Amino acid sequence: MFTFTPQFDYTLHKFQLVSIARCDFDDTAQYRVSAMNSKGELSAFASVVVKNGPVSEYGINFQTHIVDKFGVSFGREGETMSLGCTVIIYPTLHRYQPEIQWYRDDVLLSASKWNHMSWSGDRATLTFTHLNKEDEGLYTLRVITKSGYESYSAYVFVRDAEAEVESAPGAPLDVRCLDANKDYIIVTWKQPAVDGGDSILGYFVDRCEVGTTHWFQCNETPVKFARFPVTGLVEGRSYMFRVRAVNQSGMSRPSRVSEPVAAMDPADRGRMREGIVPGRPLELQVTEATKNYVVLSWNPPGEKGLEGVMYYVEKCVSGTDSWQRVNTEIPVKSPRFALFDLAEGKSYSFRVRCCNAAGVGEPSDPTEATTVGDKLDIPSAPSRVVPTRNTDTSVVVSWEASKEAKELVGYYIEASVVDSNVWEPCNNKPVNVTRFICHGLTTGEKYIFRVRAVNAAGLSQFSPESEPVEVKAAIGEYKEVVGGVAGKWHEANIRAISDRAYRVCDLKENRKYQFQVRAANMAGVGIPSLASDTFLCEEWTIAVPGPPHDLQIREVRSGSLVLLWKPPVYQGRDPVNGFYVDIKEADAPEEAWRGVNNKATGKSFIKIEKLTEGETFVFRVRAQNQAGVGQTSAVTEPVVALTKAGTKDIVVDVDDDGVISMNFECGDMTPDSKFVWSKNYEDITDPSRLTLETKGNKSKAVFNTPEEEDVGIYSCLVTHTDGASSSYTLSEEELKRLLEVSHDHKFPIIPLKSELAVELLEKGKVRFWLQADKMSANGKVDYIFNENALSAGDKYKMNFDKNTGVIELIMDSLTPADEGTFTFQLQDGKATNQSSLVLIGDVFKELQKESEFQMKEWVRKQGPHFIEYLGYEVTQECCVILKCKVGNMKKETSALWYKDGHQIKADESLGFTEGVLKLEIAQISKKDSGVYEVVLKDDRGKDTSTLNLTDQGFKDLMNEVFSFIANSSTPLKITSTDEGVRLYTFVNYYNDLLQVTWHYKDSAVSFSDRIKSGVVGEQLWLQITEPTEKDTGKYAIEFNDGKGGLRRTVELSGQAFDDAFAEFKRLQANAISERGRARVAGGLPDVVTIQEGKALNLTCNISGEPLPEVTWLKNDREITSDDHCILKFASGKFASFTITAVNSSDSGKYSILVKNKYGTESGDFTVSAFIGEDAGGKKK
Repeated sequence: MFTFTPQFDYTLHKFQLVSIARCDFDDTAQYRVSAMNSKGELSAFASVVVKNGPVSEYGINFQTHIVDKFGVSFGREGETMSLGCTVIIYPTLHRYQPEIQWYRDDVLLSASKWNHMSWSGDRATLTFTHLNKEDEGLYTLRVITKSGYESYSAYVFVRDAEAEVESAPGAPLDVRCLDANKDYIIVTWKQPAVDGGDSILGYFVDRCEVGTTHWFQCNETPVKFARFPVTGLVEGRSYMFRVRAVNQSGMSRPSRVSEPVAAMDPADRGRMREGIVPGRPLELQVTEATKNYVVLSWNPPGEKGLEGVMYYVEKCVSGTDSWQRVNTEIPVKSPRFALFDLAEGKSYSFRVRCCNAAGVGEPSDPTEATTVGDKLDIPSAPSRVVPTRNTDTSVVVSWEASKEAKELVGYYIEASVVDSNVWEPCNNKPVNVTRFICHGLTTGEKYIFRVRAVNAAGLSQFSPESEPVEVKAAIGEYKEVVGGVAGKWHEANIRAISDRAYRVCDLKENRKYQFQVRAANMAGVGIPSLASDTFLCEEWTIAVPGPPHDLQIREVRSGSLVLLWKPPVYQGRDPVNGFYVDIKEADAPEEAWRGVNNKATGKSFIKIEKLTEGETFVFRVRAQNQAGVGQTSAVTEPVVALTKAGTKDIVVDVDDDGVISMNFECGDMTPDSKFVWSKNYEDITDPSRLTLETKGNKSKAVFNTPEEEDVGIYSCLVTHTDGASSSYTLSEEELKRLLEVSHDHKFPIIPLKSELAVELLEKGKVRFWLQADKMSANGKVDYIFNENALSAGDKYKMNFDKNTGVIELIMDSLTPADEGTFTFQLQDGKATNQSSLVLIGDVFKELQKESEFQMKEWVRKQGPHFIEYLGYEVTQECCVILKCKVGNMKKETSALWYKDGHQIKADESLGFTEGVLKLEIAQISKKDSGVYEVVLKDDRGKDTSTLNLTDQGFKDLMNEVFSFIANSSTPLKITSTDEGVRLYTFVNYYNDLLQVTWHYKDSAVSFSDRIKSGVVGEQLWLQITEPTEKDTGKYAIEFNDGKGGLRRTVELSGQAFDDAFAEFKRLQANAISERGRARVAGGLPDVVTIQEGKALNLTCNISGEPLPEVTWLKNDREITSDDHCILKFASGKFASFTITAVNSSDSGKYSILVKNKYGTESGDFTVSAFIGEDAGGKKK
C-alpha cells in the first residue's frame, strides 16, 4: 500500500473517479480510496493489474492455430481425465511463450488438488486427478499472444461412479456452506440426476473437523430439503461437510467435500451506554420453513448496553396467547436461530427479546403465522420439449421453463432410444438454461427426450416426452455437378450456425457445385431452399473486394433508417478499408442509383437521413480497398420511409439511486419476441458492462459502472416483430452529463444559497451562519467543532429557520479554546451537505480582537460617544476645519477642546451643528501644529478623540492644503513690464509654507539679478529682466503637495515671445520718458496760515532730466525774486520760497511751475496772513 499525490498521469474527477493515463506495469498495485468526516472513515479497495497489451512487437503478427482438439468427453466419478490441444503459433520464437488459460462455464480455472495444467511448448493439457460431477461443464482453452487470442470449447460429461449398493442413488454435488455463525452453519447441495430407480428418501449430512479424518453424521433421520442447518459446533473451529443420498435400496457414495468454514459470529458488537436495557430486535422474519425446522433471522436493536446483547426466542401457537421461551437456559448470541421439534401442520408465530447485564428488553413484533411444512415447493415439470438435429452424434434439446419454480437450481435431461424404455441421463450437473446439446448419441438412431427441474425442495415430475428425432446432421448441403448433371447432396456443416454466411471447405478446384440451405428452430429442421446457381470452384484473383452481404434495415422512421451489412468474404489483394452505400427509389431505373456517402465509411453500418416520407427505397453496398471499389452487394428488399404508429425510441433514465439505464418499450410484441441489445450494432460480448432486464413489453439496459469505454451507439431490436428497433448514441459529453446527474441522484446534495460564514453582531457576539436553498420539515443540522458535536447551552445559541433555510450558531465571545474548524452538517432524508469554516492563526486572532473591540464599542456607546472620530477637512478656500460627529448627547453633556493639553476657549471658531463639533482654522500656519483633543463627558461616561497634527500629521494636513492651493491656481500667463517679461499665476490662498519650483525646459530655473521670482498677494510670478532670444522656451511652475504635485506650463517662444518683447520695449520707453519728465516731488503744503510780520520759508524737491525750468506764480501771475520775496533753485533739485516779513498783501494763491522737454508739472499752495494779538489780548 502507498499514498500518492496525483500528478500528470492521474486525474481526479469530482465524481470520485481516478483516471490513469498511459498506464504501465508500474501502475500495478492495490488502490485505496478513503472518505472521512467527523463521524469516521470508510475505505474501498481495488486491485489493478497492468498487462502487456496485444501489440505487434518488432513488427511481428502472431497467427495462432489450435489443432488436434479434444472433443466432447465422457468420464466417471473418481476417474482421471486429460483434455489437450496442440497449439501452433507462427512465426515460432523459442524465447516467446503464449499465455494459456482454461475456463469452465466461462469461469477461469486455477490449479488445485482436483486439476493440474501443463504446457509443453506446443501442447496445452488440463488433467483431472479425481473427476467429480462438479467438473461437468463447457471447457474452453484460450491461447493469448501479443496479437490477441484464439479459443476452443467442448463439453465434458461426468457420469456417476458405480454404486456401492445396487440401485442406490448417485452422489449429491456442489456442497456449500451459506450462513456460518457461532451456533450453526447452513449446508446446501444439489440433488443427483440418478435416483437409482427409486425415489430419493432424503439426505444425510456428515461433518469433519479440519485437521482430523473422522466424519460424524449430523442428522439422525434423512432430510428431503437440500438445505440443512448443522448445530452443535464449537466456536472458532473449522469444519468440512459432505452429503449422501438414500433411497429404498441403500446409501449413495458421499459427495465431494465442501470448502472448510469456521464457526464464527458475524454480528457486530457495538458498545453503547452502560446500564441500559437493550431495545427491541428489528426486522424479525422467517427465512427458512420446512417440515423439519424453521430458521429465524433479525437485526440487532438500535440501543445496546456496554456489552454485546444476547437473545431469547419465544413461540406461540396461532389462535392462542401463550408464549413459550424456546431457549430457556442459555440465550443465543447470533441474530439467527433454528427451531426444531415443531408440530407439522400447525401454525406458529415467533418473537425475540434482547438481554444483557441490565435486564431483558421488550419483545420484538411477532412474525406472521407460519405453518410448519416445506416453504419451498418442488418446481413444476417443464413442457414442450423439442429436439433438433445438430450433428451426427448430438441433438439440441429445447424446452419451456417450469412455470412454477422458486429458487430454481437447473434442469436434468434424459434420453432414450425409441422403444427401448431405457432412459440415460444426458447431464449430471444441472444446467440453468432451457437449451442443451446432448452428445454421445448413436448416429442413425431415433431418440426421445424428457426434462425435469430441480431446486432445494427436490426434483420435479418429468416433462412430457418429445417427438422422436433421428441423429443426423443436415443443415447445410452441397453437391457436385459434372457435365451438367448434379450429384449427391453432401453435408457442409454438421452444426447449425446462426450467421447467414458460411465458408464451405474441402471442395475440389475447378469443379462445379450447387448449394442449398435448411433452416432450423425449436420445432425442427425445415425443407431445403432452392438449389443455387452452379458455381465453379476456383480461386479469386481479382484485386478489388468481393460484394458485402447480409444487408439488414433497422430503425425505419419517416426521414431516416439504419443500414447494416457484413464485410465481403473475399477482401481482394489488400484489406477492405471502407464502404460506399447507394440508394434509389424502388421503382426508379438502374441509372437512378446515387451515393449516400461521398467519403468511404470504415464501419459496417450507416444512418441514412433526409429521406422523403412515404417514399419506397432500396439500397446496396460496395466495399473498397487500395486497388479500388469492388462488386455491389445484393439489393435490399424495398422499404418505406415511414414511422409506424406506436413506434417508440430508447429513453435514457437516471433513477433516484443514480443508476443509469436505457429503456425501450415495444407495443407489437408476440409470445416469441425477445429484446436484443447491441453496441455499435455488434453483439454485446462483455456482460460486465450492462445488465439487461426485461419485463413484459419493456426492456432495460443498466450500466453497471459507466465509463469512457461505454461510449458508443446502443441499439435494441425486438425479434418476431415488423422491425421494431431503436438506437441511442452515448457520446463523451452525454456520458459526462449522465454521470453528473447520477452522482446528484446517488449522493443528493442540499443546495446552499450561501456557504458557512462568520459575522460580528452587537456587543461583539459572533454569528456563524449559512442559508440552505431547500429543506423539508424533517431536515436536521449537526453543529461540529473540531470533530466534536456541539449542543445548545449558555455558550452556544442555535437557530434553524426551516422556512428561510437560515441556520445559525451564536456565541457571546471568543476565547483561545474556540480556535479551530466549525462545521454545519445538514441532512434531509437522503440528501446531505456540509459547510466548514476554518478559524485558526491570524484569522482567528483578528476575529477575536474585533469581537473584543465591538464589545468595548457597545459599552462606549452607552454614554456620549464619537460616531466619527476627530478628523480634518480642507475647504475650497483652503480653510482647515477640525470636526467630529457625536451621538447620545444631552444637555448636561460637555464637549471640551484641547490643544497640546491646554483647553481652547470658546469663540467664533468653535461650532456645534447637527451632531458635529467643529474647530475652524482660517489661515493655518506652523503655529497651528499640535495635538488636538475633544473630550465628551457627563454622568453616563466619558469618551475622548485625539488628532495628532505634529510632524507627519501636520505635514499630511499641509500637503492637502497645498493640493487645494495648487488646484485653485490659474493657467500660467505672460505679461510685460518696463523692466522685462513676467510669468504669473493666481491662487485662491497663499501660504508661506507652500513650496513651488519654477522650471525652464524641464530644469529648475537658476535665479540671478536678471531672473527673479516672488509673490505679491495671491500672485506668484517669475520676472525676466531684459529678455533675449536665449530666454525663449517652455516655462512651468510646480506646486509640491507631497503626492505628485501639480504643474502649470506656458510656452514663451514664437509669436508669444515677440509680442511680449515688443510690449516690454514700449513700456520701457514710456518708463524712461516718465522718469525724465519735470516733477514737483513734494514739500509744499496746501495752505499756509501765518501771522503778519513773521517770515515764511517753504522748500520743495524738483526732478527732471534735462534740468527743468522753474517759475513761481502768485494768483496765476509770475513773480520774481526781490528782498521781500526771495526765490531760489539750488543744485538742480531744491526750490525755496521765502517772504522775509509777511503782511496782508502777501495773502493769495501761489504756484511753482517746472518744465522741460518731457513735460510740465506745478505745485500749488495758499498763504493767509492774519493780524497778531497785543499784550492785552486784543487784536491789532
